[in-house]
Amino acid sequence: MKQTLIAERVFDGEHFHHNQAITIEDGRIVSFDKASDVEPTVLAGTLVPGFIDVQVNGGGGALFNDAPSIEKIETIGLAHAKFGTTGFLPTLITDDIQVMHDAADAVAEAIALKTPGVLGIHFEGPHLSVPKKGVHPADFIRRISDEELAIFARNDLGTKVVTLAPENVAPEVIRALVECGVRVCLGHSNADYDTAVKALNAGATGFTHLFNAMSPMDSRAPGMVGAALESQAAWCGLIVDGHHVHPASAKVAIAAKPRGKVMLVTDAMPPVGMDDDASFELFGTQVVRQGDRLNAVTGELAGCVLDMNGAVNNSVDMLGVAREEALRMASKYPAEFIGQRQRGIFTIGAKADMVLLDQDNRVARTYIDGQLIYQA
Repeated sequence: MKQTLIAERVFDGEHFHHNQAITIEDGRIVSFDKASDVEPTVLAGTLVPGFIDVQVNGGGGALFNDAPSIEKIETIGLAHAKFGTTGFLPTLITDDIQVMHDAADAVAEAIALKTPGVLGIHFEGPHLSVPKKGVHPADFIRRISDEELAIFARNDLGTKVVTLAPENVAPEVIRALVECGVRVCLGHSNADYDTAVKALNAGATGFTHLFNAMSPMDSRAPGMVGAALESQAAWCGLIVDGHHVHPASAKVAIAAKPRGKVMLVTDAMPPVGMDDDASFELFGTQVVRQGDRLNAVTGELAGCVLDMNGAVNNSVDMLGVAREEALRMASKYPAEFIGQRQRGIFTIGAKADMVLLDQDNRVARTYIDGQLIYQA
């Protein structure tokens, strides 16, 4: 099926264009020529590349850890599509080995069935640091075993991301994970600077929610944060909700890192896409929503009710980031992190994953593979 869209403004990943036509066929962009053999659909607003979120725990009332299934993944994906997310990694936080198997099977099924938006899986744990566990259950934090390595080595999971604490996983194991196609991120870690650098040298390429649940940077102890900011190659996920990271700290990180190495993430939980302030249960602990903040009753921050379009707007409003750059932080840069450079940009041959923003920068439409998934 071929279709042509003409938008008032189009952001192609680098520049804005006015009254730009985009022709789509078989889920990919085939032309920017205004001339087309099909009647165009004219869109009021700004068409931008779809957002890619590499850390999504839940949404639409569903939590991925809670009996993982393709139905849960579909619910989460549709909830986030309302906010412009066209690609995401369902994220499993630290859990029992059987839940890990179930999560992998659910993602494999979703990918086989081409479930809209599903790009792979993110295992956030269980090989973390107890002192920096946050709301991850200490009872499930453990050393890596052959059974977990076998899950991570599966070749039917799309993009595979594993967050681990390098003080608990040896460099040779990190190297083995990378060799079997895993993108290793460092996080929930109390590692010192030298240990973090050794993990980077072994092939780790990212840091999970920079500043949060990791050893801080000090004058004589750079810690995990110092290693993240110093690295020219590693990507850093950043939660811009005004609660997880102070705006000044976020500004410092963006200024310190090379362009393209800071990407927006949501760390989203079940309330995303829900209108009420209902609490939910996480490993037997109640998590309470108060506006745009989630806290366990024990006090810890417990993920977010942040969505990707909210993260873009917060980056502009709270951090003073240019809108073009904020859009890249939500699309092009995470696409590069997961090695899918045909996403996050508009160019001939690119995936037709697109978001139409209205004049108030709210999501009006979301397209995945050229198909309209959500309309306000």
